[in-house]
Amino acid sequence: MSPGPHRTGDFTRGRDGTAGDALVILPPGPTALLRALDRVFAGWGTAAGADEILPPPLYPVSDLEKFDVYANFPHLALAAAPLDLEHGGGKPEAGRFRPGDLRGARLGLPHATCYGAYLYYEDTRLPGDTLVTLVNRCFRHEDHYDGLRRLLSFQMREIVALGSFEHTQRVVTRFAEVIADFAGALGLPLDKRAATDPFFEADGARALLARLSPVKYEFQAGGLAIASVNTHRNFFGERCGIRLAPDGGHAFTSCVAFGLERWVAVLLDHHGRDAARALDAVERAAGEVS
Repeated sequence: MSPGPHRTGDFTRGRDGTAGDALVILPPGPTALLRALDRVFAGWGTAAGADEILPPPLYPVSDLEKFDVYANFPHLALAAAPLDLEHGGGKPEAGRFRPGDLRGARLGLPHATCYGAYLYYEDTRLPGDTLVTLVNRCFRHEDHYDGLRRLLSFQMREIVALGSFEHTQRVVTRFAEVIADFAGALGLPLDKRAATDPFFEADGARALLARLSPVKYEFQAGGLAIASVNTHRNFFGERCGIRLAPDGGHAFTSCVAFGLERWVAVLLDHHGRDAARALDAVERAAGEVS
């Protein structure tokens, strides 16, 4: 029998992700499965020449503002603040702090991993086409939660391309094929669907291009997006002052993203909740795909 969820304020926290939990403590078997998946996805990146970097789990709000996070994704945003010990009570009441208990929220929790790559290269001139991989905790204030399928806090592995437009497109094309091959080796049916993210201002030229030519494709298992490939044109290059050598133009970027807990969820469903059997399948499939 699965342990029940624990109430934490307005959210639930469970231990296996089978209920509508917002936060999950993952058991050993699914944890091993998640770690194996991350090794596979990170390995694809490093095999393609990516360097791995390690981002922090939160950023100054001023950094996330550069990407229009609070204009385009305000419904997902979460922020962190220290306690105001001079004017506030210092202790929560009924599972929450009151606004007067907190100082200004100057730290933001990211809802995507790739922001760390653009901030890492901020105000630099790339010597050539660049590839990095990174994993991070992401946070999304959703209107509902659904265990491992939709969490408040989850892990996202990304492979990020920076450089020429041609380089960014080679990367997303190549990894779209690898994702499809891996799913095939797993016997996991995937649908590739055009999707949208409002990275660009609705009335801007980039938004018009995005409507004319999709810049995001999701790979869905049973209607759940577990991976995506994304083209950002030079949006992040401009916002972070990332330039190309020798001409000095702003870098183009793209990324490939994997929602690790979502992969765990669909593989557990696919293998009758047997984490060991799912892990064996991942290890076999990884040996067939590179």
